[in-house]
Amino acid sequence: MRLALRAAQDAYQAGEVPVGAVVYQGERLLGRAHNQRELLRDPTAHAEMLAISQAAAALGSWRLTDCVLYVTLEPCVMCAGAMILGRLRRVVYGAADPKAGACGSLLDVLACRGLNHRVAVTPGVLAAECGEILRVFFQERREAGARRPPDENF
Repeated sequence: MRLALRAAQDAYQAGEVPVGAVVYQGERLLGRAHNQRELLRDPTAHAEMLAISQAAAALGSWRLTDCVLYVTLEPCVMCAGAMILGRLRRVVYGAADPKAGACGSLLDVLACRGLNHRVAVTPGVLAAECGEILRVFFQERREAGARRPPDENF
């Protein structure tokens, strides 16, 4: 989780929502990423999605059955779906997300009995540290009166 927190710091420095994620297979690091939605102008460029894609590329397979994803913020529905589709063994997350969390806070996608794969969940690892970077980021944004950057296409 410490490496995921360092990735979240990278996001913070880049002006992105500070979420970081890493994927391990045993002791082997397969993916490390942070949110890049603003940079890539891509709503799917969440830290989890990018780290999962890197892990699949490193393994040469979409099946990540022996892999664990560590992420600083509870994954959303999209990211939880990617974990199921990638057959990840476990997700370990830091801060809960009561507004969009899909691993037990708002929804519990990973426990849905109708799906063909279950991902084990370990919540709350370094939760205070993971939550603090988000709290500071959004407080600074509110104080600066930051708004979304204008979309140049419209």
